[in-house]
Amino acid sequence: MDRLAGADLEVGRPPSSRHAGLWPVAALAALVVVVLAVLYAGHSEPGRVDRWIIEPTADSVRPPWRRVALATDFLGEPAGAATLIVAAVAGCLLLRRPRAAVLVVAGAGLTVATATLLKHLVGRTIHGDGNLSYPSGHTAFFTALALVVALLAAGELGLGRTAGTLLVLAAALVAGAAMGWAQVALSAHYATDVLGGWCTALAVVPAAAWLVDRIADNSRWQRH
Repeated sequence: MDRLAGADLEVGRPPSSRHAGLWPVAALAALVVVVLAVLYAGHSEPGRVDRWIIEPTADSVRPPWRRVALATDFLGEPAGAATLIVAAVAGCLLLRRPRAAVLVVAGAGLTVATATLLKHLVGRTIHGDGNLSYPSGHTAFFTALALVVALLAAGELGLGRTAGTLLVLAAALVAGAAMGWAQVALSAHYATDVLGGWCTALAVVPAAAWLVDRIADNSRWQRH
């Protein structure tokens, strides 16, 4: 995490060690994604857990909270997501953190790509055969962006591994809960779709961060 914030780390330190606190979480998240995918593959109805939380309907939430849900949902739509990405990249460049800027794009992009691929592989639908639902791409994207921003913040604040990991997970929880609530409230996804999207981001972003670090470090060694 420190390297993503731009701090110079000792030569020879393995890139994977910078995100060691997130690897157990990433492994558990990947397991949850797979288990849910197997359980709900090909389904077109809410499961028992989904019905226990809320029965998806078009009027699950009323004004003024519906307007809040719609505004939150917009942040996961192409226009809203692009705006957030541009703002995050601009912030990283203003802070002179180009590696973090690359991770913003890579982390969010790989997470969305993974969620999209999983949707077609799992084939779970909601409100008709054409509406693939598992995992929630909106939740995956918003959580991924929060993870990357939190990684940068942890480095800027000089937090240690434990404190930094707690900050990153807290940011992921808040972002995932906010977008997940909007998706379920608007009947765009089942609750288990939201959980799958959240876990997809938790599994992909640490891998993306490791990959960005690895490529950047290899380039640095070659220049020297």
